[in-house]
Amino acid sequence: MDKLIWHQDYLHSSAGLDSWNVRLGNDLLDDQGNAIFPGWGNGEQQFYTGNPGNLYLNEEGLNLCARREAVETVDGRKFAYTSARIDTRDIFSFCYGKLVVRARLPIGQGMWPAIWLLPQDKKYGNWPASGEIDMIEAKGRLPQQVFGTLHFGSDWDHKVTDEFSHQLESGTIQEFHDYTLEWSEESIRWLADGHCFAERRMEPGVTPFDVPFYLLLNLAVGGFYDPVPVDEEALPAVMTISGIWVYQ
Repeated sequence: MDKLIWHQDYLHSSAGLDSWNVRLGNDLLDDQGNAIFPGWGNGEQQFYTGNPGNLYLNEEGLNLCARREAVETVDGRKFAYTSARIDTRDIFSFCYGKLVVRARLPIGQGMWPAIWLLPQDKKYGNWPASGEIDMIEAKGRLPQQVFGTLHFGSDWDHKVTDEFSHQLESGTIQEFHDYTLEWSEESIRWLADGHCFAERRMEPGVTPFDVPFYLLLNLAVGGFYDPVPVDEEALPAVMTISGIWVYQ
C-alpha cells in the first residue's frame, strides 16, 4: 500500500472542492433523490448547506463549520443549526488500500464529526447489506476519545455493528491527528497517530467490504449516536481537514 492514488493537500496546493459533492438539507435521500428519512436517518438536528459560513478553505485546511443559525424550509420545517456534509460519490472511490486523513475535530456536547465510507454501488442491497465503514467518529463531549465502526448485515433486523473505541495517547481531538484506515481482503485496521487500536478480520460471504467505497466528511449536530442535549456554547464548532492520502 505505497502507491499514492488520490491526494487532497489543503495546505500546500490549490486543492479545492472540485473533488467533492456538497450535500444539502436535512433529509436522507434515495438513489432517485427523493427524501426518505428526516435527520439523515440519524436524528441529526442540523441543516446542511454549502454556504461560506459552513464550508470554506483557509490557511489551516478544509473546514466544515456547525453554527447556530435559523433555517426554515419551503415546507415549513425549522432548524436551529447549519453545518456541512460532502462526499466523493461518482467522483472517487476505491477498494482496498490505506486511507490517511489529518484532521482536527471539534469539542462540545452534541457535536458529531465523522470521516466515513459508503459503497459506490449497492452490490449487496440497501443499507446495511452493502456495508458502511466509519473510519473515525467522535462525540464532542469526550475530547480524548475516537471511534471506528463497521455496519453490515442482511437487513435492518439483522444489522451488525462492530464498534471500537480509542483513548488518544496525547492531546485531544481538537488538535490535529493522523487517522488511518488500512483495508485489505483479510482485514480492516484503524490507527490513530500510527497506533493500531482495532482490527476486524473479514469473513467472505458475511462482511461486504470487497467493493469500491467512496469517502464522506460531515459535522452533525445532535443525533442518535450520542443522544444528549446540544451545548450551544460550543458553537460555532469546526472540523478541519489539512490533508487526505489514499494509497494502494
